[in-house]
Amino acid sequence: MTIRLLLADDHSAVRAGLRVLLDDADDIEIVGEAGNGVEAVELAEVLRPDVVLMDVQMPRMTGVEATSAIVSGDDPPRVIVLTTFAIDQYVDEALAAGASAFLLKTVSSGALVDAIRRVHDGEAVLAPEVTRRVIDRLTAAPSAHQPAAREPLAAQTARFPGLDDLTPREREVLALVGDGLSNADVAKSLVLSEATARTHVSRVLAKLGVASRVQAAIIAHRAGVVRDSPAQPPA
Repeated sequence: MTIRLLLADDHSAVRAGLRVLLDDADDIEIVGEAGNGVEAVELAEVLRPDVVLMDVQMPRMTGVEATSAIVSGDDPPRVIVLTTFAIDQYVDEALAAGASAFLLKTVSSGALVDAIRRVHDGEAVLAPEVTRRVIDRLTAAPSAHQPAAREPLAAQTARFPGLDDLTPREREVLALVGDGLSNADVAKSLVLSEATARTHVSRVLAKLGVASRVQAAIIAHRAGVVRDSPAQPPA
């Protein structure tokens, strides 16, 4: 199946660069380009893409406003916000507007293609840098001087029954996801292939009944599965 993609960015050089990054992906077809938010909304309605790659800062209408307008239509495409800055306000507003993913423009071609495919398949994707920040904010302790207590195993499984179904390896994977690591970094940490790590992550999400790794990471924190200090991506 070919994924129909619309590019929305006010810089033609960025759009050209994205075309180059995506050129080798045989299952992705760029069906149009928009230079501002209004044009993105209009082209999304006319071209009916499957996925829109959306910049945040654009003239006439911001990417967040355009995202909200696009996803409010009938049978809307999924939107990936692709921006230069991992600003908390951008992340929160983009996700609230209905974006399925938030990535930085430093993303590699392989990771971008993977994100487009995953979003097309119904997953939610955040850049690893963004994941760490979202997790930190959503799992913040009530007081900076009073860390949240970790729950005993029985309480964990009562609140999050899917935890009891995880294999020991899957619990290791969940802990690393809770630390904000990407699939590639999970693979390096556990000495696995990236494909195997991706499979483990998918199984963890399915067993926990969540749609994204961010949701799984929040469960990992609230259930006390993560380490006492965040893991760093392997060098």
